[in-house]
Amino acid sequence: MRDTHKSIYDTVKKAESKIAKIDQYQIYTLEHDTIIADTSLTIQKLYKQNYLRKDTFGLLPFANIGQTYNTLNYGLTSFDPYPEFGFKAKHFNFLEANQIQYYKVATPFTELFFNTSIGKGQNVDSFLTLNTSENLNFSIAYRGLRSEGKYINSLTSTGNFRFTASYQTKNKRYILNYHMTYQDILNEENGGITTPENFESDDPDYNNRQRLQVYLTDARSFLKGRRFFIDHAFRVNRESANNNLFVTHQFNYENKDFEYTQPTVVSTVGTTQVLRFGEPYVYSNINDQTHFNKLYNKFGLAYENVLLGKFYFYVDDFRSNYYYNRVIINTDPVTGVQDIIPSNMSQNINNLGGQYEYQKDRWKGRFLYSRSITNQSLSNLDAFVNYHVNDKIQLEAQYQNINKLPNFNYNLFQSSFLEYNWSNNFKNEKINSLQVSVLNPWLSLSAQYTILNDHLYFFDAATDEEKANYTQIIKPAQYNNAINYLSVKAAKEFVLGHFALDNNVLYQNVQQTDLVLNVPEFVTRNTFYYTNYLFKKALYLQTGITFNYFTSYFGNNYNPVLGEFFVQQDKKIGNYTNFDFFINARIRQTRLFFKIEHFDAALGANNYYSAPDNPYRDLTIRFGLVWNFFQ
Repeated sequence: MRDTHKSIYDTVKKAESKIAKIDQYQIYTLEHDTIIADTSLTIQKLYKQNYLRKDTFGLLPFANIGQTYNTLNYGLTSFDPYPEFGFKAKHFNFLEANQIQYYKVATPFTELFFNTSIGKGQNVDSFLTLNTSENLNFSIAYRGLRSEGKYINSLTSTGNFRFTASYQTKNKRYILNYHMTYQDILNEENGGITTPENFESDDPDYNNRQRLQVYLTDARSFLKGRRFFIDHAFRVNRESANNNLFVTHQFNYENKDFEYTQPTVVSTVGTTQVLRFGEPYVYSNINDQTHFNKLYNKFGLAYENVLLGKFYFYVDDFRSNYYYNRVIINTDPVTGVQDIIPSNMSQNINNLGGQYEYQKDRWKGRFLYSRSITNQSLSNLDAFVNYHVNDKIQLEAQYQNINKLPNFNYNLFQSSFLEYNWSNNFKNEKINSLQVSVLNPWLSLSAQYTILNDHLYFFDAATDEEKANYTQIIKPAQYNNAINYLSVKAAKEFVLGHFALDNNVLYQNVQQTDLVLNVPEFVTRNTFYYTNYLFKKALYLQTGITFNYFTSYFGNNYNPVLGEFFVQQDKKIGNYTNFDFFINARIRQTRLFFKIEHFDAALGANNYYSAPDNPYRDLTIRFGLVWNFFQ
């Protein structure tokens, strides 16, 4: 007779011996920063349960999910010495090359993310990664959103497809990371509400936001792009030793397109017909298209010494083309002088750079300097140091000095609207920035001091008469004076038994002759919550209230033709409360999220805006989950 009990026991014992540990599921970046897959439920996970899937403290979302964000914390702005495409207001969910993650896992690993949207639609993000062998990993991911919104012509539809591959030989002599992305971001653009007084009134008829008139009823913007990226390195010496020599290469090909369409050119405010963006060349079917592609190669040689650190020298080649399908010639009717708007702008740039990295005992540091060896004047100095005082306290400091070429849409832009056509030759922006941080269990404190010279921005050039007729004429400008920006951020969590109070406070101060860089003086987020295990620790519960607030200031406004924010001094936003109630739970590897956003909107005045003419979100009930599978 067969010994069934022994057979089952042996099978279970054999299976248990093959169970992978959680630290065998690794997620890393190009900078070799590695984290372990985490299925815990913390207050930080709540902050990341959103469209961007990151903590958005310092960002103010628009009314519908998938629209743009107003930037409350200028310290979140990053700089690159190379010229960028522009249309920055449309790039919050556009994943750049340095944001792509790579994986190394013991068994197939899956994550499913889901969140309800506003109105009809859903917000999903899912990925699957597996190692076909110990040295070869593949991952595939897709993030998709469709959200109807509450206002007329505010639907959003986005998609972010990612595919990655990672490979290394058994002796780790050759290492390769590859990714491919295809991303598209579609927004219906309503240009904001035409009668803020109706929104701010207590008239219950306007609680149905579809009854609020908007400037644009059929306009939309569409940003799409694809990228092929390779980063690989080869160790010259056969065996890994105390001295290693590497040959490196990075390749990045990317193209982007931005399209703005507006079939109906004339807007209606009340019963008056207006031209929101001024006179057009044609009075129907506006279709503006901007194209961009770039090819980037970086060749380097790295020497690594176990005592001295890592020395890295490189030369790169940056080639780009920003273009339209026409040349515009405007002739002044009085002087006869012709203003020619070219069809394209190209850049061919070569940089020479070096980097030094050191990590030993309690010290970790990185020093980078690069400078162009072609006609363009651009440079980048970036120095970073981290010191572990002990197991609980870390000190960090970073200094950056960047000489940055202007983004392309500052120097060249074409549109079907007459006033939205220009060809400029702006100077480089110069940015000096110093950041210091103290990280410890009691209080995390960071400060940033930045000096901006030749700062580029957009502003409304409409005359008072044009503004009275609801016309918006946005143009680029360069500020000739220095701007001094200071921020101090403090984060602290107080815990007493099952209760906790998590606090984030930001202070900002700007010294400038004119109101060009505008930010709120104070931004705060405070979360009071309760946590406990229930049902014999089968369920972990987290529930509480989050308070968000920022002081009033001249918040930047948004222009859909450019896909950019612009400076304004006509209306202040802010100084309103924003409370969220949440109940979260974790059951094994599944985290559940339930939130009532801005529940005090039903109790107070309708004075909440994300930008002038663009209201913030009303009371919204949201549900979401994150589900991990370890096959």
